[in-house]
Amino acid sequence: MASNILEMRGISKEFPGVKALSDVELHVRDGEIHAICGENGAGKSTLMKVLSGVYPHGTYTGEIHYGGEEAKFGSINDSEEAGIVIIHQELALVPHLTVAENIFLGNETKGRLGLIDWNEANKRALDLMEQVGLHENPVTPVGQLGVGKQQLIEIAKALSKDVKLLILDEPTAALNDSDSEHLLGLLRTLKERGITSIMISHKLNEIEEIADRTTIIRDGESIETIDMSEPESTQDRIIRGMVGRDLEHRYPERIDHTIGEEIFRVENWTVHHPTQPDRVVVDGASFNVRAGEVVGIAGLMGAGRTELAMSIFGGTYGRGISGKVFKRGEEIKTRSVSEAIHHGIAYATEDRKKYGLNLIEDIRRNISAAALFKLTKSGFVNGNEELKVAEEYRSSMNIKTPSVLQLAGNLSGGNQQKVVLSKWMYTDADVLILDEPTRGIDVGAKYEIYTIVNKLAAQGKAVVIISSELPELMGTCDRIYTLAFGRITGCLDVAEATPESLMTLMTQERNAASREGADAEETH
Repeated sequence: MASNILEMRGISKEFPGVKALSDVELHVRDGEIHAICGENGAGKSTLMKVLSGVYPHGTYTGEIHYGGEEAKFGSINDSEEAGIVIIHQELALVPHLTVAENIFLGNETKGRLGLIDWNEANKRALDLMEQVGLHENPVTPVGQLGVGKQQLIEIAKALSKDVKLLILDEPTAALNDSDSEHLLGLLRTLKERGITSIMISHKLNEIEEIADRTTIIRDGESIETIDMSEPESTQDRIIRGMVGRDLEHRYPERIDHTIGEEIFRVENWTVHHPTQPDRVVVDGASFNVRAGEVVGIAGLMGAGRTELAMSIFGGTYGRGISGKVFKRGEEIKTRSVSEAIHHGIAYATEDRKKYGLNLIEDIRRNISAAALFKLTKSGFVNGNEELKVAEEYRSSMNIKTPSVLQLAGNLSGGNQQKVVLSKWMYTDADVLILDEPTRGIDVGAKYEIYTIVNKLAAQGKAVVIISSELPELMGTCDRIYTLAFGRITGCLDVAEATPESLMTLMTQERNAASREGADAEETH
């Protein structure tokens, strides 16, 4: 049995009014891939910040033993000098700098007279990029690359620091299936080189696939460490440890599941790229949603799902937009966000931190932001009524916070998503388009989001869910449209849908399948 490269013993960490960690134990073996699981707010990232020196020695209690010796890191520089490198979920790259400049940022290659030797830096960058499977020019600005390639740059950056223990916080949360598989393969390669990895992830299928052992943290306490080679080490066991109970079903049952008349229809919707007018991003897309119905939109990265939603919602993406939108049979215009809201359409963005919330504002103001007209009289907002509304949503949506005056940025991902949904529910929208509504949140919070979606459908709302997770669409939707290369290629009732049939439709251009989709739509 391999010896432990890391032992965190009795780690406790407090913030004003909150005990984030309580006597946590974490033992990581040399050369293994060790996963850490837990609900949002369980303390996973806090524990890693303690380990990496973001929270320096003296600000927590307990001991850290690394490489057989007690470690007292006073800063992140101290932990990096010891070979511990953390890659946060929010990547720490400078978009306007080149790949090479980002890899060696703060660790520049110096030549004669103390000046940076850029030729040597680019040469070394190419070698590191080759090691992580990134085939780009080292002088390419990072901002021109996708998030999957940016993740590889972060790992190349770690390798440049002679990493021995690599910590990855939700490394595949924003990646498509192909990029995720490449990253997991890279972790296996690093393991063969003797590099130990700790991976925080909500994607239990990936943990089951790659982790040697998994430590579960719940409410700031370490619950157990599971050997993933054991037959009973299933996703259900991990979920039971995370939420403290069995989840008999991953997706809640639909109650009062009655589908009514058509509420929303989009016809022949076409969108051009905002800076490349000749490039068609959405090409003649048509779909409809009925009262009490949950409709999914499935597609690979780059298929045009988000672009379709944003262009419908006030033209917030694209140019040269054409097509028609109908609400209860009558054509409407959604040329601006306010116009879309006026017609009862809501769009919950896939990037809640960047576009969905004001993170430096409190929960109360975030909930009221899209419907201030309901609280305004003679140009003034009724603050008491605003507070009352926020409290009602805090209770009904089970937003875990001591006060609606708490900053939105201080909430866990799942609770942030509930605030986003509360904001749009307060507008009394009839049509809700939810773009990746459970991205980056744990299984317990996902279940709560699915329950909220079911309640909206039971109220007669028309709900559209865009998701990269096919099981999620199959578990929550009534029908699923597939989108490929900006075109609707099919529409399947969920009873007929399988991952294979959906993937077939998601990977083809318009052909016989698109005609089947049109025929399926006519039957609905």
